[in-house]
Amino acid sequence: MSPLNGRRVLVTGAAGRIGLATVEHLNELGARVTALTNVEHPDLKADRVLIGDTRSEPDVARALEGAEYVVHLAALAHPSAGTPYDVYAINVVSTFNVLAQAGALGIERAVIASSINATGIPFNPHEIKPAYFPWDEKAPADVGDPYSLSKQNDENTARMAWRRWGIDVVAFRFPHVNSAEVLQRLAGNARETPAAGLREAWSYLDTRDAAYSIELGLTAPASGAHTFFVAAGTTLAPYATEDLLGAFAPDVRRSRRFIGREVPIDLTAVRTVLGFQARHELDLPTLPLEL
Repeated sequence: MSPLNGRRVLVTGAAGRIGLATVEHLNELGARVTALTNVEHPDLKADRVLIGDTRSEPDVARALEGAEYVVHLAALAHPSAGTPYDVYAINVVSTFNVLAQAGALGIERAVIASSINATGIPFNPHEIKPAYFPWDEKAPADVGDPYSLSKQNDENTARMAWRRWGIDVVAFRFPHVNSAEVLQRLAGNARETPAAGLREAWSYLDTRDAAYSIELGLTAPASGAHTFFVAAGTTLAPYATEDLLGAFAPDVRRSRRFIGREVPIDLTAVRTVLGFQARHELDLPTLPLEL
């Protein structure tokens, strides 16, 4: 039986792509889910559904009633999802509001959605690449857009909340997350234009695995504020990773070689601390890379 069985879990952004999958997964584990969303969704099935704004102190207070765990996913998830002011302000205020109230209530554990974009690499307006491969959580950031800045500050908020209130927080640096069907189509794009995937290290994650990682983030015996890259163990491109890096990042330092389509992101931390291993990876051929 899951340790979440019968426990009250608040999920913000519950009508979003990861939110819907997470609510469904938590339901299957027997959790009693409070879903907080700013829009209604016909597929959102939870024990308690609230329409509200994660920036609102009263809305979040109402959503936190009885909660033992928090999953904070609400955000504008792209630099173009609003004005620069809105993208930054909505994201950072929401995260602060949710974690501050949860911490003050004595809630012991929260999981929040950070992003691979906390590094600043994917949306950077300059021609930059990751500093080294395999990419890890210690790599230097170079932020040039408001969304990436908001995710970086969300991670800082998680550390502050832990220090201030003692709430353990797991922040996941999600890559592109989507259904298997969409990911299969994106793999077709990566086959045609493989260079475009370099800034995200050709990484991806099935929505079901995102929900599974959140389960582990809520239940693993890890204290403190942790930030983890989380991704499938293979790339979205049907080419050997060594060939991709040799062709599109020959000047970027590599500390080791990569086997087959192994994603060039270091997943040691999420695997060691949380025991995460993706369950839904794309079954792609490994083709010769012809430029």
